[in-house]
Amino acid sequence: MSSKNNLTPAELMKSVLQRIATGPELSKNITREEAKAAMSAILNEEISDVRSAIFLIALRMKRETLDENLGVHDAMIDSVKKMDVNVDNLVNIADPYDGFTRNIPSSAYILPVLAELGIPSISQGVMTVGPKFGCTHHAIFKLLGLDVYSTHEQVIERLENKDIGWGYMDQKIFSPKLNNLMDLRTEIIKRPVVTTIEVLANPLISKRNHFVTGYVHKPYPPIYLMLARNAKFDSSIVIRGTEGGVIPSLRQKANAFFYKNISDENELVEINPEIDLGVNQEVRAVKIPDSIIKTASNDKIETKVNPMDLAKESLKMGMNALSGTEGAMSDCILYGATIILSHVTNNSILSCTKEIKQVLNSGSALKRFKK
Repeated sequence: MSSKNNLTPAELMKSVLQRIATGPELSKNITREEAKAAMSAILNEEISDVRSAIFLIALRMKRETLDENLGVHDAMIDSVKKMDVNVDNLVNIADPYDGFTRNIPSSAYILPVLAELGIPSISQGVMTVGPKFGCTHHAIFKLLGLDVYSTHEQVIERLENKDIGWGYMDQKIFSPKLNNLMDLRTEIIKRPVVTTIEVLANPLISKRNHFVTGYVHKPYPPIYLMLARNAKFDSSIVIRGTEGGVIPSLRQKANAFFYKNISDENELVEINPEIDLGVNQEVRAVKIPDSIIKTASNDKIETKVNPMDLAKESLKMGMNALSGTEGAMSDCILYGATIILSHVTNNSILSCTKEIKQVLNSGSALKRFKK
């Protein structure tokens, strides 16, 4: 039963839809409590797929309020299985769940680099999801031979092992109820509120937890930072990255919004890759080589690539970068890892850059990546 006037889940959803799905001028907002109750009913499979889809589409079309985002997030938080991990700091990196299609992904290799510098980290995600259905960390780590469906206990063992110090958690493991919405989301096509809130999962709790994600559109940083506080992340940084990931363009200044403590105000840091890191590249990110076949995806002038082809190329180039090979891939790893390390440790960009360059040049993080 719902706490809102003792309505059943079906009655509550009917009431909610009558308010949020009445057009651009007449739609009304709902409370945080109602948004949580409605989303909880969807996650618990108490609502039909049709009404669930209408709820998600209607929220998007009228634009979600902060309370509605928080309410949906509250429901997701309740669905996430959480366990404690015995480390001082844990970095939780959430790249776009729908992956990458325009460049070779590079952020997966930040994890062993941070671990080599004494900062345990995890990546979270899914195998694939729309709208892009691109190359994900899941695909890369699966090619590496990692069990991408590791349990909480198995990931904790990796994090507490000082010879490894990194891991991957799949949504299918930490929130099966949310993962069950994948088919429905594919039918919806457009980005629902779930796409925003799902990256804010906090399944492993250390003494101090740091959330890292990327953005493209300007309205999102304050939303992500609000939700990060709601998920009880001790600190968070939201980086303007290529394709919405955590690694900025190698060719331009990067903006990153952050808070160091939950009670702090949001702040902005700007990083210039050439001046601050000594990175001088002509490309924005790691280019997709011509050897990877691109095919037309529809009647428009648009091409697509096989995500597994991107994953294979990413793994090859990533291993080379971790072995000391210089180039766009190593510069991307350097850029992303420097921003994150500086945020977590409060050390300067310059000193963090030096530390990470040393790790990359020595190849010392490669042994961690292979475990």
